Amino acid sequence: MKTKRTRASTSGTIDLRALVQAKYPLLPDNQRKVADFLVQRAAEAPFLSVVEIERLSGTSKATVVRLAQSLGFSGFLELRARLLEGIQTQIQKADQFSLLSTTERKGTLSSVAHQDVKNINQTINQLDRETFMAVAGMIVKASHVYTVGLGISSLMSQILAYSLNQVAVRATPFVHDYETFVEQLPFLTPSDLLIAFSFPPYSRETVDVVKTADARHIPVVGITDRVTSPISFHCVRVLPIRSQNMLFTNSFSAISVVINALATEVAVRNRSKAVRMLKEIERQLHESGHYTSA
Repeated sequence: MKTKRTRASTSGTIDLRALVQAKYPLLPDNQRKVADFLVQRAAEAPFLSVVEIERLSGTSKATVVRLAQSLGFSGFLELRARLLEGIQTQIQKADQFSLLSTTERKGTLSSVAHQDVKNINQTINQLDRETFMAVAGMIVKASHVYTVGLGISSLMSQILAYSLNQVAVRATPFVHDYETFVEQLPFLTPSDLLIAFSFPPYSRETVDVVKTADARHIPVVGITDRVTSPISFHCVRVLPIRSQNMLFTNSFSAISVVINALATEVAVRNRSKAVRMLKEIERQLHESGHYTSA
């Protein structure tokens, strides 16, 4: 991901995500596991010991220490101290959804709902507000917004395109049919915006189209599960969203929340145009007999 590099040696607070993103391509796989853990659990990482991080990340104490050194610190203790310095000013406590009671949860329905609420809470807590607002601004300014993804990501990309069209933003999802994603790129220009959805298992075709778009200077926003996913390093902005599910698939609850929030923010910024579009759509649907009273 393209971002301003953060030096570990400077004084003051550190931007852990930016630092990890800058160093990530050079890290060995075992250190990447620790880096992913620290970014995903950024709110609690400053309060964990090296032993706890070893256990929770499934690595070793030596790997945790080496990761800290790879990020530019003398060791884990310095990294944790720097994170603690910034915890007072950088971490804002978000309200937790009280969708479920604290009583004992039993059965599949409650378990799935609990996991989805957890995904939403963690996404809201960890999503950088400045990045979110910047993405909304990019959508408003774009000549045309295109969305892309495969599997559940394809469904989410279509929902985002539909939602943006409803608020007067020209948006078109890529269709995975007789043309590959890369073959559809020539229609895009640097004044357009490509929003790519990518969740595990990551589609190589989605990664390829993002790489190609980046090489052609087409701005790309990534909506993915972590800031170190394969598409992130070719995006100008990344919105990481928790998608853990009880099954092998990805949960789309938190993704849907972010899509709805983006469309809402765009509508607020583009209020008069969005209202006119919604009224016009409603009028045409009524006149065409789209609705029924039965």
